[in-house]
Amino acid sequence: MKQALNGFKDFIARGNVVDLAVGVIIAGAFSSIVTALNESVLMPLIAAVFGKPNFDRIWTIHLNGATILPGTLITTGVNFLIIAGALYFFVVLPMGKLSKSKADDDAEPEQPVKTDEALLLTEIRDLLKQNQG
Repeated sequence: MKQALNGFKDFIARGNVVDLAVGVIIAGAFSSIVTALNESVLMPLIAAVFGKPNFDRIWTIHLNGATILPGTLITTGVNFLIIAGALYFFVVLPMGKLSKSKADDDAEPEQPVKTDEALLLTEIRDLLKQNQG
C-alpha cells in the first residue's frame, strides 16, 4: 500500500499532470470566450446573411414522417471551425511565437564551421599580411 501511495505521489508531482490540470482549467475559461464570440458575433452575422441564426433548418428532408436535418451537421462543422480558429489564433500562434523568441534568446550564437579550404585561405591571408608588414 505504501509503495502504491509513493507511486501515486510521484505521478502527481510530475509536471505533466500539473500542466494538464492547468490546460483543462484554461480550456474551460477559454470556452466561454469562444461561445460568446460564436453566439453574439458570428451567428448573428450568419442570421443577417441567411435569415436564420444557424444552418439547422436550411435544408430539411422529410422521409416517412421523419425529419432529417443535414444542416445541423453544417452548423456543428462551422462551430468546430470557429472554435479551432479561435484556439489557433489566440492560443497556439501566440504561444508558438513566445516559445520561439524564448528559444532564440536562450540559444548561443552559432560559430561558423570553417572548412579546410577556409582554414587554408585564412593561413594564406595571414602569411601575406606578415610578408607585407
